[in-house]
Amino acid sequence: MSDRMPTTRINLIGWDNGRGLSHDLRLLRETLESLGNEVHVTSVGPKRRRWTPRALWIRFRLMWQSLKSGDGVRWKFDANIMLEHVQPAYFGTARRNFFIPNPEWLSRRDERHLHRFDALLAKTRVAATIFQARGIPTRYIGFRSTDCLIPKMPREPHFLHLAGASRMKGTGRLLALWRRHPEWPPLLVLQSPQTAPGMPMTPERDNVQHRIATLCDIEDIRHLQNSHVFHLCLSEAEGWGHYIAEAMSCGAVTITCDAPPMNELVRPERGLLVAAKAVGRLNASTRYHFDEAALEATIERARNMSAREYEALGAAARGWFETNQQRFAGLLQDALQPLLQDQTADVEWAGQGVKSSGK
Repeated sequence: MSDRMPTTRINLIGWDNGRGLSHDLRLLRETLESLGNEVHVTSVGPKRRRWTPRALWIRFRLMWQSLKSGDGVRWKFDANIMLEHVQPAYFGTARRNFFIPNPEWLSRRDERHLHRFDALLAKTRVAATIFQARGIPTRYIGFRSTDCLIPKMPREPHFLHLAGASRMKGTGRLLALWRRHPEWPPLLVLQSPQTAPGMPMTPERDNVQHRIATLCDIEDIRHLQNSHVFHLCLSEAEGWGHYIAEAMSCGAVTITCDAPPMNELVRPERGLLVAAKAVGRLNASTRYHFDEAALEATIERARNMSAREYEALGAAARGWFETNQQRFAGLLQDALQPLLQDQTADVEWAGQGVKSSGK
């Protein structure tokens, strides 16, 4: 890692939705502050407005300060970092603008503004490849997740699927498959009432517990994560994969699709990969479905594992998680620092939002 990044004023802009984006905002803020930066969080709604009262007020103050002092550009922030969706109203409030996309949620409206960023910051290798292929300056930063480990908690060789409120975790197909195998170990599926309606009903089995509930106490979720040896994380697409990384943080044997970016986190030496096939595009990403025969073979392998074998896989997963946590700050710093230190810019005043030279 290079020397500590000079103190800068960074504005994180994203929807604090109480789910994945909220995790992203919190984890980014913690990491940037650990590097000595002054971090402000601008919480926006799900709609991408061209103008907002807050952004208009910031621009008005910048222009007034510039006219009053007569010394040209005055930026409120050294850098804006927008998450998942582009917020056009905030261009021009910072000297540099960066974007952390989730390809599966990238809209056509977002795509129209990609050329306005100094760089895109990619959480996964596949995302970096997608945007670099379009000729967009992109830097790989990876990401980090919450450490969910409860040390020394007893765990059973049972299976857990935390569907939550996502519709892209293969939950319905997983339930149907498990109910065809009464000989398999117990499976607990926890699903939000928000996404459960309309799911095809299948006969109940003694080895399937489908709980439709929202657990408000995070300790209840942590208990589930740490008491199950096997976590089924059959994502159809991911922007990063907090769901997967949290399972690995617990030292669980994580079962996921052998498709990007899921197979960037889980590799054969630290988890179980299930063959998957592409079933179509999802905005800028590809959507995958697990192969049912491949999943059946994987479950057979898992349920016949010795404790020594699944503990070794879990330990390797935990080792990867710890290494990934440690390296994220360095990757983020190395991506941002050269652009933040580069003072060259072709700008007239802060309200113009004109890009740096050469762009």
